[in-house]
Amino acid sequence: MLLRHPWPGNVRELDHTVERAVLMADSDRIEANDLGLVPMGVANSSATTGLEQLTMEEIEKLLIKKALDRYSGNVRRAAEALGLSRSTF
Repeated sequence: MLLRHPWPGNVRELDHTVERAVLMADSDRIEANDLGLVPMGVANSSATTGLEQLTMEEIEKLLIKKALDRYSGNVRRAAEALGLSRSTF
């Protein structure tokens, strides 16, 4: 799926996709559906769900919750995983 995606945002888009997948994955292994990429030819189908339907505020809350869950409530580690200082977090 990574190889077939056109990456219109180039390396920055790839970087954000991988970061999001790491935070959104339910296990230690990233699966294709964790990437949030829509297979070519499916852009207008019901398969396009999830993050695209959320506001930025909702996405931020979701990422914070996932990071806190992943690091068992450790705020410092969750903040680091999100690339934030503890005070900003």
